[in-house]
Amino acid sequence: VRTLFGGGTETTHFIVETLRLPRLLTALLVGAALGVGGALFQSLSRNPLGSPDIIGFDTGAATGALLVILVLHGSMSQVASGAVLGGVATAIVVYLLAIKRGVQGYRLILVGIGIAAMLSSVNAYLITRANITDAQQAAVWLTGSLNGRGWEQVRPVALAVLVLLPLAIWLVRDLRMLELGDDTARALGVRAERTRLSCVVVGVGLTAVATASAGPIGFVALSAPQVARRLTAVPGPNVVPAALTGAALLAGSDLAAQRIFDPIQLPVGVMTGVLGGIYLAWLLSREWRKGRG
Repeated sequence: VRTLFGGGTETTHFIVETLRLPRLLTALLVGAALGVGGALFQSLSRNPLGSPDIIGFDTGAATGALLVILVLHGSMSQVASGAVLGGVATAIVVYLLAIKRGVQGYRLILVGIGIAAMLSSVNAYLITRANITDAQQAAVWLTGSLNGRGWEQVRPVALAVLVLLPLAIWLVRDLRMLELGDDTARALGVRAERTRLSCVVVGVGLTAVATASAGPIGFVALSAPQVARRLTAVPGPNVVPAALTGAALLAGSDLAAQRIFDPIQLPVGVMTGVLGGIYLAWLLSREWRKGRG
């Protein structure tokens, strides 16, 4: 606290301002971006599985990053740019393939899962053809990690959240109407396809920048909106609660990844994968019990 307010020693300034604060801010901002992206796509598809990591946008971002790492041997900034371009390109392909007679939720998810499976094969091929050093670097990036994150990762994701979060909040009303069905939404004055396209643009932007900053961290976009909805008991996208939940979930997971196996620090993607698996198992068992009841 003394260091944050201008006190402390040179050593504490290095620890707080160079090592810990950028990592914490990256976790909070990336978690918030993933939470909002997940909330938008789950509302758009009307399905709790309709999150960017399931639909394949994270996989597309990973493909773009791997091409830069393994083929172009680019710098970290070029890897981030490749991830953004890969995520955006994947989103465009999925949207165009799912747009027939309007984008329907189940079609968006099925097309996204198919594209993700194809891109996963491409990613595996790229890694198997790479030399051992590049393959190790790619494997670490694919896990999703906040290790070594600095201010150069904080700035782009902070800008994306600052610009796109207000747009997501502005889209909430139309999304709530769309959840009632296209006919009802159009009767209430909502332009369905324009709203969907706007949601895709905002959600992909947040997800791509978050992935570029920390790698494809799984399950945050999937679980944060659902946890937020259960905590607030409010229908609809719940964009702001999803952002706060995603930020808390990723920051808490990173803290656990640092401390549980101390002095070994796990990539945060390992911890979110464990939590996400537990959440999915609970969700499936809950749906199974509900079906039996």
